[in-house]
Amino acid sequence: MRKLVYSLLIIGTLTFTGCTLPQMIKMAKQQKLEIKPNPLEVHKDTVNFDLSGNLPVKMLKKGTSYTLNTFYKAGDNEIALPPVPLKAEDYPNAGTEEPKVTKSFSFPYKDALKRGTVQIQGVAAKGTKTKATERLDYATGIITTSKLVQNSYYAAFAGHGYNNQEELMPIVIPDFNFERGKSVLRTSETKAAKGKQLDAYIAAKNVTRTVTITGTHSPEGLERINSKLSEERAAAIEKFYKAQMKKYDYQGVAAEVKFILKPIVDDWSEFKTALAAYNGISADEKAAFLNVVNNGGSFEEQEKQLKKLAGYNKVFRDVYPGLRAAKTEILTIKPKKTDSEISVLAKQMTTGQAGMDALSFEELMYAATLTPSLEEKTAIYEAATKKGTNWNAHNNLGAAYLQAAIDNPAKTDLVDKAAAQLEIAAKLNPTSEVHANLATVALMKGNPYKAYSHAKAALNGANNDVTRGVNGVKGACEIYMANYGAAVTSTSSSADNHVNLFNKGLAQLLNKDFSNASSSFAEATRKNSNYAIAYYGAAVAAARAGSGDAVVSNLVNAVKIDAGLKEKALTDLEFTKFNTSEAFRNALK
Repeated sequence: MRKLVYSLLIIGTLTFTGCTLPQMIKMAKQQKLEIKPNPLEVHKDTVNFDLSGNLPVKMLKKGTSYTLNTFYKAGDNEIALPPVPLKAEDYPNAGTEEPKVTKSFSFPYKDALKRGTVQIQGVAAKGTKTKATERLDYATGIITTSKLVQNSYYAAFAGHGYNNQEELMPIVIPDFNFERGKSVLRTSETKAAKGKQLDAYIAAKNVTRTVTITGTHSPEGLERINSKLSEERAAAIEKFYKAQMKKYDYQGVAAEVKFILKPIVDDWSEFKTALAAYNGISADEKAAFLNVVNNGGSFEEQEKQLKKLAGYNKVFRDVYPGLRAAKTEILTIKPKKTDSEISVLAKQMTTGQAGMDALSFEELMYAATLTPSLEEKTAIYEAATKKGTNWNAHNNLGAAYLQAAIDNPAKTDLVDKAAAQLEIAAKLNPTSEVHANLATVALMKGNPYKAYSHAKAALNGANNDVTRGVNGVKGACEIYMANYGAAVTSTSSSADNHVNLFNKGLAQLLNKDFSNASSSFAEATRKNSNYAIAYYGAAVAAARAGSGDAVVSNLVNAVKIDAGLKEKALTDLEFTKFNTSEAFRNALK
């Protein structure tokens, strides 16, 4: 009898279990599940989405569980995502309330997954028994608009350090000395080394801007009686200078010399300077002289007091004669090679026809800016790297390689050449220009994170041109990193070209600012009317804004320039709401 009871209990239990699971599967048809976003979207090489929803009331019976198994399937590719188990014990009110489901998923993106579906299968379980629902599709495909980002490159050339503008160079002639109380320029003075120096300068017919002649006198009375003595001494030098100009037949620009005469009268400045350099008296005696001079009063009274001081006779004998003088300072134009001379010599240096000393380093670096030929620039910068250890030579050679790679993307070897030069420059002096170029190298090599790091470093202390160039690179990197707000800021302060304008529009689009995105795409097409991807971006912005006419008109322009965009548009989930219309189909014929 007892065995019969046990058998009936087991049969009853199995019957209950057997009924429960089918009932759960049947009730699962009423589950309310949602995937957001739908379609999925890729950002930062990752697809993220959320699963949310409710199970029917009374679906989870005591002792049961229900697991949601989520898959992303695209052709032969299938990704099994983490299961979501829902146990009855965790939902004590499941008999009266709908159990809620929330779960976030992510998986790495690759192009083979673009066209696929999110599938969910429910599995009901009680003990070791399970029963599964069919797999159902909950979301279709992946929107890849963030992948439209265009790499923005910038080659930053450092300054050459050469001043190609007119420069004035001072030439100071040693003082011409005069006899006490006189302003006659003696022959002994003009025949001395200082006279010969001035004569040689005048004979060379150097282009001279000004000749400033300062006449002075010593403090004692005989020198001060003639108040014009200082002026006459300066005039004596001017007369000599002009006589020599006439002797050497000055004409034209060289003859346009401005003479400035500066007579100094009753001024102790020259005396103080000469006294400080004089070693013929003691420090205390010097202090006594300075005390008289600094206490003020009339020049005559001060001179009378000086005569009473110990050491006056020595000062009168050794210091005063040097104050009976005229000082001559000439401002001449620094001699420089013409641009054409620099260009010719630079070319000869790169071909071995001239020695490496034919131009200074600065002149050679400047020569590279005088030619429009990138090939010639590169040769000049190569030569510059051989003239010492200069960071800017290596940077500019790297920048030249980069520019060539930007102009011809097929020449990938140039990127490695650039990187080698820039690493040298970085070790010598990691400036804004060096970091800017390293940012471009990193982006060319497919590493936006490293490029972003260099771009940030480049902006520290960068000049305006480098800042605008680097912000374009940085903005592209920020789109790759899904930092769309920052990308809008960067591209808004970048160089005004079609690539940066497109990336600005894309960042605004991904930041859900559709109106401004449309404006930026339009600016990009105004900069480059053949920029097909900008018309395509404008079509996407129009689709998100719900403007079917703008979708069609922009796609017409895009595929007219690039027929390859037809297939992309036909399968792009951005246009799902419009791709069944006749206008849309006609645009892509």
